[in-house]
Formats: sequence, structure tokens, C-alpha cells
Amino acid sequence: MEATTNMTQAGAIPPWDKAELPEPRPLSWRNWTSFIGPGIVMMGIQIGGGEWLLGPTVTAKYGGGLMWIATIAILCQVFYNLECGRYALYCGEPVLTGFMRCRPGPPFWLGLMLLLNLSALVPGLSTHGAAIIASLILDRPPTLDDRWLVTALAYACLFGVALPVLIGGKVYNVLQVVMTAKVIIVLGFCLTIGILFVSPASWWNVLSGFVKFGHVPVSDGQGGEVVVSGLGHYWGTGEWPVVSMTSIVVLGAFAGYAGGGGLANSTYSSFVRDKGWGMGSQVGAIPSAVGGHAVALSHVGKVFDLTPENLRRWKGWWRYVITDQVFIWAPGCFMGMALPALISMQFSQYSTITGEQASVAQALITADGIRNAGFSPVVAQILWLAALFTGLMVMLPSQMSIVDDFSRRWTDAIWTANRRVRDTMRPHQVKYIYYAILGSYVLWSFVCAYFFSAVPRLMTDFIANFNNLALGVTSFQLLWINHRLLPKAVRPRWHHSLGVLCCGTFYLGLTWLVFAYKIWPLMTGRGA
Repeated sequence: MEATTNMTQAGAIPPWDKAELPEPRPLSWRNWTSFIGPGIVMMGIQIGGGEWLLGPTVTAKYGGGLMWIATIAILCQVFYNLECGRYALYCGEPVLTGFMRCRPGPPFWLGLMLLLNLSALVPGLSTHGAAIIASLILDRPPTLDDRWLVTALAYACLFGVALPVLIGGKVYNVLQVVMTAKVIIVLGFCLTIGILFVSPASWWNVLSGFVKFGHVPVSDGQGGEVVVSGLGHYWGTGEWPVVSMTSIVVLGAFAGYAGGGGLANSTYSSFVRDKGWGMGSQVGAIPSAVGGHAVALSHVGKVFDLTPENLRRWKGWWRYVITDQVFIWAPGCFMGMALPALISMQFSQYSTITGEQASVAQALITADGIRNAGFSPVVAQILWLAALFTGLMVMLPSQMSIVDDFSRRWTDAIWTANRRVRDTMRPHQVKYIYYAILGSYVLWSFVCAYFFSAVPRLMTDFIANFNNLALGVTSFQLLWINHRLLPKAVRPRWHHSLGVLCCGTFYLGLTWLVFAYKIWPLMTGRGA
């Protein structure tokens, strides 16, 4: 009662309705389609920037010594995602709605979330995808002289990625099919290349790097950097190493893209709802434009009475989320980070890409290296084409998910927080808001694609580091709503709370390092 009263006064959003918590189906292989969904969708979304762009970039420069950053990032995000799933299981709402239920009310939280979501307005992955298509057309990586082609292809990519979400009943259903296919194709290609062509030394270098905690980059005294063990350096010299901040922006981006990053992780709560887990089955989902006539979405969430029977069912649904995150999402993220890094480490050295092409993605450098690694001409061409196609399967579905993520987040916000929308629009009409936002986003992305087409990697670094700020801030707010709004019986335990606190501290710490060592010196004219 206290939480409901607080929500009504502070958030100006109607209190939750009441409904019965459904019985979860048993977790067994016979029912595998019931408990596989949101995690693999999130995995497919997030095998994008970090895994295919930043992971190979970092390993090409430092080897596997800094992969432990990805370990911390992924583990922190597991706790974050679990709490997003907890909120959605209990009330069927996305966590952004939970934020708006807190003081000082929806306008404040909408403004803050819009600020933290600015990175989504820069369509980096479609531009990378366009560069890959240009490589297929030109049979070589594009140069700055090919900007006109990359820009035109970026427009086509942005238009094309919006088409699949028009059909399928639920928008979520389309995402699940596309992302499942993406995960199978991308990880299958990388694993095949890794087993057949990557040396055991490279495998050990990358895989052991996930547990080399405390390894840091330091100056080699000749203008370069090497990776050393912080503890080993202390034992050998009696002093802690001076960490080089030369590449802090890239390392911050690496952590920001490892796993997920930014407000994209909060979308897990929306996927739990649309999959129909917990109280999501009582709330509904966002319908597609074609085939979604029977799908509707309630304006507010629904909760259940805390009876012994419902608490037993709650534990069953909570096991769904645990299984989804711990046994599907997290291992998939580690695979998605390790395998492209392995291929990059093995083949980047053979690339013929020159300085004028330095802005192209590391994925293109790796593909070029595969083609020039000494295979027969026929095999080299096949592998080149296969690597480029895999790159497309990384970039374009991920850009499709970003289009959906942005549209979904602000649809949910408007659908719940705007009183006029609640009073005048019926549950099946939520798609009108969703597709209006989607169309506006695609048009805006056309503009960005032109201005950033020459520097796609710059877009990636900006997006990832801004995402660190968003993930850090919302970690603390997520923990607040789950302790404040949820009843005691379903609140997070101390170890879940500690994990989310570590997540917020880790990402805000990275944000501070990038600001202190890169942005602030530029603002004050004391650095470059």
C-alpha cells in the first residue's frame, strides 16, 4: 500500500492493476521454446559494436591481456539485467516506467532518459554495414573517395532494417527470429575459422586474458604501449605501474560495448514483458503494423497478490530469468567477444589497408587480412566474402535492434506517462505511436549517416563511452525502484544489490576516466 500511494503522488501514473500470476511451464528441454527468448535476442543485439568492432581493435593492439575488462563488464551487466527482469516479472512494465513512478515525476525522468539516450541518435552500425557492402561491390575496403557510395548504402541500410519490424504479430517475435539466426551464423562462422585456422597460442592468449585481472597498458618508452601485470610490476619494482591513458577512449568504448551497454540493457525488461513471462502475459506487447491486430498493450502494469501459491509461481518465473541470463546470455557474450578477437589477432597482421583507410572498422581489416593470409586464390576469395557477409549479419540486425530499442523505449514512456494518451488511445493502438517514432528516427538517422559516413569508428567510440554514463546512472536508479516499489518478498537479495552497485560504480568510473584524461584537457586547451 505504501508503494502504491507513493507512486500515485510522486509519479502521476495510475497505480498497478491486479491480476493472477500465471503458472510457469517447467524448465525442461521439452519446453525449451518457453524459456529461450529475451536472452538470445539481447545476445543477438549485442554481438555488434563491442564484439565485432572494439574487441578485435583491442586485441590487435594489446593481445588478450585486457580481455578481463570484458569479464567485469559482462558480469556487472548480468546483475543489471536480472534486476530489469525482476521488475518486469512482477508488474509487466519496463523499468523506464518504474523510473517515472518515482519523484520528482515523469517529466524529469523523461528528460534525463532522453539525455542519456543521445548516443542512440548516432547510427554507427548502419554506416559500418554500408562500408561492408561497399567492400563487396568494390572488392576492396572503401576509401574516403568512396564516401558517396558508403553514404548512399547507409541510407539503404537504414531503410532496410526498419522493414522487418513491420510484420509478425508482435514486434518481439521478429526480433527473436532475426537475432537467433544472427547468433547461429556469426558464432558459427567465427568458431569454424577459429578451429581451422587460429593457432593454439592465440586461443590461449585471448581465453586466458579474460582472467588476467589487473593487467594494464603502460608506455614502452618509445611512443608505444605494452601490457603488464599491475601486481607483478609491483612485486618486481616496488612501485605500481603508471597506467597509460593514451587509448582510454578505446578501452572505455570496449567496456561499453562488451555485453550490451547504455540504456539497451534496460530493454531486457520490455522483452521479458513481450515474451509473456511472469506478469508480462497479463499486460500484452507492442503489435506489428501487419498481422498484429489481435495484440494489445495495457497502459499500466499488473501485479499479483503475495499469496503462498503466487510466491511459489514467482520462484518458477525467476528461474526463467536466471537461466536466461546466466546460462544463455552471459556465455554467449563471452563467445561473441572472444571469437572475433581471435580471428583479428590471427589475421590482422596480413591486411594491406593503408593509412588513408584508417577509419574503417577492424572487422574489415580482419577480412582483408584473411584474404591476404596466403590461402589459395579461390579459398581466399571465399573466406573474404564469408567474412564480409558475417560482418553484415553483425551490423545490420544490430542496427535494426537499435531502431526498435529507441522506438520501443519512448513508446512505452509515452504510452504510460501521458494522461491524454492513456485516456484516448485503446490498447491495440500503441503501434501508431511506435511506428511514428520509428519513422522519425529513421529520417533523423539519414542526416547523421551523411555527416558521420567518413568516420564510422568515431561514431562507435562516442556511442560506447556515452553508454557508460547511461548504464552507470541507471544502475543506481534501478536498484532504488526495485527496493522501493517492489514488495519485500520479491525484492533483490544483498548479493544482487551488490552486483548492481558494482555495475554502476564500474561504468561511472570509466566515464570519469575518459572525461578527466581526454575530454577535460580538450575543453581547457591542455591536451589533444
